[in-house]
Amino acid sequence: MIKTTGILAVILMLNGYLFAQETTDNSFKEYTQNISGTPVNFKMVPIPAGTFMMGSATGEKGRDEDEGPQKKVAISPFWMGAYEVTYEEYNSFFQDEASSQNIEADAVTRPSQPYIDFTLGMGKVGGFPANSMQQYGALMYCRWLYKKTGIFFRLPTEAEWEYAARAGSDKTYFFGNNEADLSQYAWYAKNSGNKYHKVGELKPNAWGLYDVLGNVGEWTLDQYEANYFDSVAVDAKDPVIKPTKRYPRTVKGGAYRDEAKDLRPANRLMSDPVWNRRDPQIPRSKWWNADAPFVGFRIIRPYKQPTPEEAESFFKLYLGK
Repeated sequence: MIKTTGILAVILMLNGYLFAQETTDNSFKEYTQNISGTPVNFKMVPIPAGTFMMGSATGEKGRDEDEGPQKKVAISPFWMGAYEVTYEEYNSFFQDEASSQNIEADAVTRPSQPYIDFTLGMGKVGGFPANSMQQYGALMYCRWLYKKTGIFFRLPTEAEWEYAARAGSDKTYFFGNNEADLSQYAWYAKNSGNKYHKVGELKPNAWGLYDVLGNVGEWTLDQYEANYFDSVAVDAKDPVIKPTKRYPRTVKGGAYRDEAKDLRPANRLMSDPVWNRRDPQIPRSKWWNADAPFVGFRIIRPYKQPTPEEAESFFKLYLGK
């Protein structure tokens, strides 16, 4: 397993093995992203390129069948949000006049308004994680960010998410194998009081990611497949299962209501239409989940930015636009 700690690492193939070589790039560092016309900003932290063993070992406590067999995977560098996207950030999208007045020019579909209190009284103002959106809503937020900033953001793939969550560790959790230490890093069934909490109140992982385990689960890009690892080649680079249908998609990280085993970085959760069973709308909303206060998201910024044409192709694929 390769652990990368430099500013940027380039993947090299030598004698059939992948190695990480540090290069100098002063632009690849932690930074704060502002959004013009809004009062909010968010912190992005660099995730260096490298390789890791994705999935769980056969003897890992709490392991499910869909977590293996483990595969060595190479990941390109990217920035990732230090925190889960908050209500203040997500609501800026909903409140932005450009997203509702000139839809065609901004290429943004007007978001539907929440039809119930998705917070369930757990908190909204002051840094609480946005929750209950479907993957579509999370991706539309990314598209809005692209229009506002000129920078391409998206959800992480399953592989990117697990790589970043592990932060160089090959243990059950990024801090080791002892689940008794989990309360220092994550809100889950044992310490959450059955509610999510403000982002960043507990310790981060080694790469500066807060609440990457617990609090709210996090959307990834991938279509969920139980046999994911059968479709990933050994030494695959940046694997992703592109969507072919609305359900299921993969959620990672576990949430405030989950047990310790569900917060392991290797754990995989598939989305379920039952999460929106109480939606009063017909047809049911593609923006919200009426029964999923345990799902949110965080974003990434690929180090290598796509061309405008590639970015539009991406959103067309994942959003059907």
